[in-house]
Amino acid sequence: MAQRSGRGGGSGERGGFRPTVLEGVLERITYANEETGYTVAKIDNGRGGGGELTTVVGALLGAQPGESLRLEGRWGSHPQYGRQFMVDNYTTVLPATVQGVRRYLGSGLVKGIGPRLAEHIVDHFGVDALDVIEQTPERLIEVPKLGPKRTKLIADAWEEQKAIKEVMVFLQGIGVTTSLAVRIYKKYGDSSISIVRNEPYRLATDVWGIGFKTADTIAQAVGIPHDSPERVMAGIQFTLSESTDDGHCYLPEERLIAEAVKILQVDSALVIECLARLVAEEGVVSEKVVGPDGEETTAVYLVPFQRAEEALAGQLRGLLNASADRMPAFADVDWDVALDWLSRRTGADLAEEQRNAVKLALSRKVAVLTGGPGCGKSFTVASIITLAAAKKHKIVLAAPTGRAAKRLTELTGHEASTVHRLLELKPGGDASYDRDNPLDCDLLVVDEASMLDLLLANKLAKAVPPGAHLLLVGDVDQLPSVGAGQVLRDLLDERSPLPRVRLTHVFRQAQESGVVTNAHRINTGTPPRFEGMSDFFLFPSEETEATAELTVDVVANRIPRTFGLDPRRDIQVLAPMHRGPAGAGNLNVLLQQALTPSREGVAERRFGGRIFRVGDKVTQIRNNYDKGANGVFNGTLGVIAGIDSVEQSVAVRTDEDEDIAYDFAELDELVHAYAVTVHRSQGSEYPAVVVPVTTSAWMMLQRNLLYTAITRAKRLVVLVGSRRALAQAVRNAGAGRRFTALAQRLADF
Repeated sequence: MAQRSGRGGGSGERGGFRPTVLEGVLERITYANEETGYTVAKIDNGRGGGGELTTVVGALLGAQPGESLRLEGRWGSHPQYGRQFMVDNYTTVLPATVQGVRRYLGSGLVKGIGPRLAEHIVDHFGVDALDVIEQTPERLIEVPKLGPKRTKLIADAWEEQKAIKEVMVFLQGIGVTTSLAVRIYKKYGDSSISIVRNEPYRLATDVWGIGFKTADTIAQAVGIPHDSPERVMAGIQFTLSESTDDGHCYLPEERLIAEAVKILQVDSALVIECLARLVAEEGVVSEKVVGPDGEETTAVYLVPFQRAEEALAGQLRGLLNASADRMPAFADVDWDVALDWLSRRTGADLAEEQRNAVKLALSRKVAVLTGGPGCGKSFTVASIITLAAAKKHKIVLAAPTGRAAKRLTELTGHEASTVHRLLELKPGGDASYDRDNPLDCDLLVVDEASMLDLLLANKLAKAVPPGAHLLLVGDVDQLPSVGAGQVLRDLLDERSPLPRVRLTHVFRQAQESGVVTNAHRINTGTPPRFEGMSDFFLFPSEETEATAELTVDVVANRIPRTFGLDPRRDIQVLAPMHRGPAGAGNLNVLLQQALTPSREGVAERRFGGRIFRVGDKVTQIRNNYDKGANGVFNGTLGVIAGIDSVEQSVAVRTDEDEDIAYDFAELDELVHAYAVTVHRSQGSEYPAVVVPVTTSAWMMLQRNLLYTAITRAKRLVVLVGSRRALAQAVRNAGAGRRFTALAQRLADF
């Protein structure tokens, strides 16, 4: 294998002095920042004595434990950590001794070879083992108990590793991390270097984890001019893509131009010229719409979002007005008789609002049901399903998340699935069920519809057969979807022609719940009550750091001790934001230390600044259509069930009871989930919810965010933090509407 070089952030020589050279084996990585490549590691250079290791620091981008390194740099001293070697650059070298080869192969660096197999290979081939794998891998079959299948896997893994390292050599100088280099190679294979050099902006759309900024850095490094039209057009599309991450389906043209100028640092005339070219080449769509303020504006869309808005509006209007009806018995049913039968069947009477909702869902082909906690949405849905089942109709139930689908199953007694699994999404995101191959159902009920983003809602609507009834159920006062759009809110807009019922009456049993009572108080801008509540508490703490520590204590000790709840299975921390001392990121570190600490004999794997351990609670942070039976999606929760250092994979058991394997290089798709942001909690329900509320999250303190957080709890809510921050959240009615035109399109059809 060729040597690999890397830059550690220095020039190699400082002040005219030649750098010091240090050679050794990389034993372990203590810390690594995936963004900058800055690494703290331990090297065995054979000089420590007594088994001591040498600390090295620098941008050891791409270096892996088990590799022999030749480091150039200088010695220094850290006031807390003592003597350490500061790396300016490094090269990897193949080990030259039997012991070194054994350690190298047994480190898990080569997929398929663990310590025991490494022993067998080195015992057989000695110091020539690496040359055999490199030049004549078919000879590996000579090793006892190593068959042709395993031999081929090892040879393929070695070749892929070599190819990735060649890409790494090219990318290291421009700061691309190891994990992204692996993704580039897996996407483009042998064409990687050619595409990176000649079409760098393709990376931003083709490779997950590489946005415009990284692609732009690469483009500048390979010589693409700052004012290149290719760069400016890519920057415009990036600006629109960033806006979809904020929930917008389009941007007003003036805002788009202003934001693109800021990002690109070029003249506005060039942005206007390139935008016109993009529109002409159909790279984006420009059209007149009515904005959130009621004024006409020129909207600029990425093509998929404009098409999805048009298609969703057309499909819903088509379903609503279809001449066919797959549930004709309910068109002229005697509702007094039907509802009287239902009352005897369920042992409970429906309130007037609920009766109207039942009639609407069964007599109209599209209907929307909304309402807050304790208003009887669940019982209403169960009643609708009971009546439809009595007429032997085919009923299909779905929800956006695994947890919500499980809850819908428990509520109705009918099996529910996630929307993704229902549609059988295929690699690339296309659905098996669509307009040409619709679902076989008479009634489709979708719960937690506030979570439906525009693209998923469009796929779902296309799969509903003509004449079937579609019922969308959700709480419109919750946060809108993580993805672009505000579908439920737009369907309930006054311009929308879709039939709808809003449940407003809070039932007496629900009024006894502090969770329900305070949810409605907060939703109307009234501060929550704590006195006399047995399920709703505030632990005051004004300092952010102290709030983080108190949150951990509440989760790990106080709630389990008082209520007997399991801190990992039953309690979920919901933070307003990810960053900061009391943000989800830092709380995950603290909660992992408290709940899943490092233990002898329990496997773990470091990735960047995170350590993954068996038993860790994790969540997926991107849609990956290539994993699992029908993809794994942003927000899917799971628990790490196993870590295999030989196969270099992590096994995750998801909340949909599916086992998913992640290569070590794919671990940037997972983050810990002891604490998640409130946005990520949508559609989920937990026995207990703990919410840190601090003034450091001031910009995120909004009424619908707090309302969404506490309505995730079934039994218990504990707020931890500042009374002032809590008051701000209750007062703040929230940010402005998202830029969408779905309601207008529904009205215009």
